[in-house]
Amino acid sequence: MKIYIDGRFYDRENAKISVFDHGLLYGDGVFEGIRAYHGRVFRLDEHLRRLYHSARATTLNIPLTLDEMKSAVIETLHVNEMNDAYIRLVVTRGVGDLGLDPRKCPKACVIIIAGKITLYPSEFYSKGLDLITVSTKRNIPEAVNPAIKSLNYLNNIMAKIEANRANAPEAIMLSKDGYVAECTGDNIFIVKDQTLLTPPAWVGALEGITKAVVIEIAQKLKIPAREGIFTPYDIYTASEAFLTGTAAEVIPVTRLDTRDIGDGRPGPITKKLIAEFRKLTLREGTPIHSSRKS
Repeated sequence: MKIYIDGRFYDRENAKISVFDHGLLYGDGVFEGIRAYHGRVFRLDEHLRRLYHSARATTLNIPLTLDEMKSAVIETLHVNEMNDAYIRLVVTRGVGDLGLDPRKCPKACVIIIAGKITLYPSEFYSKGLDLITVSTKRNIPEAVNPAIKSLNYLNNIMAKIEANRANAPEAIMLSKDGYVAECTGDNIFIVKDQTLLTPPAWVGALEGITKAVVIEIAQKLKIPAREGIFTPYDIYTASEAFLTGTAAEVIPVTRLDTRDIGDGRPGPITKKLIAEFRKLTLREGTPIHSSRKS
């Protein structure tokens, strides 16, 4: 594996950053998880747009233009000879001192890793996930805006620890007011009255790229879809539920807090969306090989 750091490639064991990097010291930075399928990088422009928006919101100056960043992602895939990959793109604040002041960090650090990821065993996609609701509340948007995909994931990790202790593969996080926000690493949808419903950003949900893709697919299939607030009760009484995320893709949820959702099996709308999502990844994306020359 060759890892990109600030314009150069390093073997995995030699890919290192300074212990004074504010990404390490304070979680000060932004990132994206991106997928490549069959020689195409799926929704690369959308991911990079979100990355640069996150950086702008945190006054983090990325030392590459958007086009240069796109070329760096493609080059990383070429160097690693990968047509199917999970790409982790990280921009840290860079090297500073032991204080908080970001002005002490003169240049951001760009890291690109191309590897593989498997969040869930394949049988979960056919049988569904059994989730719990955790006590750890989602950060309030007034403190950390969920639109910023930052390196500081301690809120999500604390919720993941609760899930691990309960032997649950994922967990639902609520807002301070008790509304469903998101899972530790995924967005959530429910199906009620043949309509898709997913939490809005203001309750603490990331504006997921895969979430947006699923809404696009639903619209093409004439399935009503909208954002709206709901509570765990609405999941218990939903006919279907599923999660979305770059790594997870689209995966059914069939049980929450010991309660079956619907008949306890992946529902027809969920299965249709999974099939259509997989078809989309076969034909859409930024071509890896032709993009290298452009």
